[in-house]
Amino acid sequence: MSSITALQQVATSPADFLLERDAFGKLILTTPAGQRCVGVLPVRAFPIQSPEDGISVVSPEGEELAWIDKLSDVAEPSQALIREELATREFMPVIGEIVGVTSFSTPCTWKVTTDRGDTEFVLRGDEDIRRIGSEGCLLIADSHGIQYLVRDQFALNAHSKKILDRFL
Repeated sequence: MSSITALQQVATSPADFLLERDAFGKLILTTPAGQRCVGVLPVRAFPIQSPEDGISVVSPEGEELAWIDKLSDVAEPSQALIREELATREFMPVIGEIVGVTSFSTPCTWKVTTDRGDTEFVLRGDEDIRRIGSEGCLLIADSHGIQYLVRDQFALNAHSKKILDRFL
């Protein structure tokens, strides 16, 4: 029996399913009726603006099996498993400080402090800095395609803001 057809109409609320890991580390979604789908993946609908809201649980084939309005509505340990799985799949360091840049023309190398440690990356062009929303949130792409997030450009220290202003 296909996991998609067996589970298409099952999980309408977070209380309707249970998540666990198998011996191989894959997530298993189990319905109240006992149906199981191995290898499910949580996917955020709005990873930057609302990371805790709107999470879909999809089958290995990409079919949506469950929708979670708010992650806080999911019972433990399923909530912890979802957070853990999302953390392993998503890599978006948050910039806390811009230490310096090699030049104010692009391409240039940025030295930054992130929530994942200190690093350097190459900014190819001004167009690789994008505004997200209206609250000072920025997304910066480096030359390798890694996305760096600035949650609030106005909350950065004065030195960081001065550097960032030269590129915006």
